[in-house]
Amino acid sequence: MRIAIDPFMHRHLPLEAIPAKVKELGYDWIELSPRGDFLEWFKAPRVFPDRVKSLKQALKDADVGIASLLPMYRWASNDETERQAAVRHWKRAIEIAVELGVDTMNSEFGRGPHPDKGSCYCCHTGSMIEACEDAWWRSMEELVPILEREGIQLNVEPHPEDWCETIQPALDIIRTVNSKNVRFLYCAPHTFYFGDDTAAMLREAADVLAHVHVGDTFNHKASSGLRYILNPPGTQARVHQHLNIGQGEVPWDDFFGTLAAIGFDGIMTACVFAWEDKADQSGRFMRTEMQKYIDQYWK
Repeated sequence: MRIAIDPFMHRHLPLEAIPAKVKELGYDWIELSPRGDFLEWFKAPRVFPDRVKSLKQALKDADVGIASLLPMYRWASNDETERQAAVRHWKRAIEIAVELGVDTMNSEFGRGPHPDKGSCYCCHTGSMIEACEDAWWRSMEELVPILEREGIQLNVEPHPEDWCETIQPALDIIRTVNSKNVRFLYCAPHTFYFGDDTAAMLREAADVLAHVHVGDTFNHKASSGLRYILNPPGTQARVHQHLNIGQGEVPWDDFFGTLAAIGFDGIMTACVFAWEDKADQSGRFMRTEMQKYIDQYWK
């Protein structure tokens, strides 16, 4: 199993300083999420030979590896110009993964076109879902053969506000891709968008599960929907958060115990965003807590 951290809360550091920081916090692996000087959100990668060289040297010096690269592009946009640009960016990101010797990438199903493109996209109202899914399939038709040729595994997660934000149909869509190179990522902070039975959902995902994000969250549906209070009353906004283990309501014994029971041996990433003012403390705490559960359940 690869125990990684998403260093998003440390993104103010230079790229070349990230491996040493990750090692300092107790990790041997990085899940490298979008940042302006590498895989920028939705835009072409800011990557050139000297940057690749310096990052590889920093990884070697710190004795740290990249468990996964996390690109975010508009590959599910129903605006064909946007979708084609996203596929170009994906192809370059795959090349970068190969250059770095990285064998895994992960991403989200996607939220459709840029809001400036016209109609408002809001997943839970049902608008544009069919068009976005169709766009995603067109992108996968181009990308899956490249992933297979290059030996890169892609782990995909449903995300609140995506055209696919629930565990189903996400699992069946991934099974329909029917490629050993495309697997499922279960994000614990999204648990209560998926459902209420963590153990059952993980067992359902077992055949395609390759990657988990570890972070806590409150059940936004609990206490008559008042676990979070949103103003004005009746707003369509929904809330989730990526907290340290123990600060929310994810049932961690069910989570880790079920992962061990189904033989999970993939990537486990500390994925906390809520404490930039205590990023070092959070990173160390998460590494200790994850190891505690691993020692308990993976005997």
